[in-house]
Amino acid sequence: MKKKVSTVDYILVLVFVLVIFVTLYPFLNVLAISFNDATDTIKNINFIIPRMFTLSNYKYVFKDSDFVMPFVTSVSRTLVGTIVGVFTTSMLAYTLSRKDFVFHKPFTILFVITMYVGGGLIPEYLLIMRTLHLGNNFLVYIIPGMIWVYNMILVRSFIDGLPTALQEAAKIDGANDFQIWYKIVLPLCTPVIATIALYYAVGQWNSFMDTYLYAQKLPTLQFKMYEIMNQATMKLDVHGSSNVTTAVTPMSIRMAVTVVATLPIVIVYPFLQKYFIGGMTLGSVKD
Repeated sequence: MKKKVSTVDYILVLVFVLVIFVTLYPFLNVLAISFNDATDTIKNINFIIPRMFTLSNYKYVFKDSDFVMPFVTSVSRTLVGTIVGVFTTSMLAYTLSRKDFVFHKPFTILFVITMYVGGGLIPEYLLIMRTLHLGNNFLVYIIPGMIWVYNMILVRSFIDGLPTALQEAAKIDGANDFQIWYKIVLPLCTPVIATIALYYAVGQWNSFMDTYLYAQKLPTLQFKMYEIMNQATMKLDVHGSSNVTTAVTPMSIRMAVTVVATLPIVIVYPFLQKYFIGGMTLGSVKD
């Protein structure tokens, strides 16, 4: 029997279409502006298809700029930072999930407190530059971000949902804690591991403030894009009236830089999407 379509169904379809449009419009608008002629964009920025297609914005971004080393640095810090972050976070989460660890509750509370209370920028700067001597050192991209408390909580919640009998059986068979974590727990945590790996990768790839503060002699791609965008903004004389005839504008350069900076993550995300969704949902399911 054919189901009758009600008015509510039409309303729901309309609502979902509006939600999809509102979600996609900003991305399409950024992409369209990055490929649109800068002088035409000044007239109206509300469009999703380039009215006057051009590559001038991207030519300006890549003009007379050495992107090889910044790109290598960004890729290196993303790969190394993600791998180190995943391993250290999962080990810490496994340790704090063990009920036989006497201090698992106090340590958990201490880690959670750091999510709400920080030491401030000045103590952090003094610690990194004067105590650890990590200025213009590649490790400044890795060590400060080895563990994100939010990611640790995700992994711990996921581990708490695993059958404890598996760990007990492995211990009876003679496995130590490291073997239990590496051979039993870690393979079962694939969904949440993929989730935090994506978080670490996005955070490492998008970060540029640590380069600005601690390692300007070791620039990343994001910092290079930040410099290009600032240079484009400085070249615009707000008191002049002839700037509308320039080949590029800060708006067009900003959108081109946004596309270049986010494209690698957009390419990687579809491959991790199913694990990402699983990691975000399964860890919260309790018996």
